[in-house]
Amino acid sequence: MTLVYLLIAVVVTATVLWAYFTAQRLNRLHIRTDSARQALQAALDRRAALVGALLPDAAEASKRAEAIPLEYSRFSQRARAEREISELILKQGKTLPDSIVDAATRVELAHRFYNEAVSDTRDLRTRLMVRSFRLGGTAPLPEYFELLDTDLLT
Repeated sequence: MTLVYLLIAVVVTATVLWAYFTAQRLNRLHIRTDSARQALQAALDRRAALVGALLPDAAEASKRAEAIPLEYSRFSQRARAEREISELILKQGKTLPDSIVDAATRVELAHRFYNEAVSDTRDLRTRLMVRSFRLGGTAPLPEYFELLDTDLLT
């Protein structure tokens, strides 16, 4: 009988340890996702500011884009505003200042890092055991940011 209790204790201990370390990993992934979202917003804002300052016909579009915070509830609005900026950049052709090309490259990298962080977080959050034990807590499931205009300047 003591062997059964010992086995139950080992299983319960292993489950608690697994849940604890998985919850810690999820926390780190959420922090990584939030940091990547902030970096993406900074890169988008920098590109919008540069485009607005260096391309006179894009000043209004860049102001509108910068006014939209990069929050999950406003992703589609920000993506539309960024597409508008990209169209204005494309109209310029190959005669773009190096600073805009650099800013667009930074946006592309930040976009890639953010979506990879979201992918890792969602992968862990959507596992059956993680959902069953509610290890994700009350944090919203992160969403992908679809920036359709990456690789515009290559």
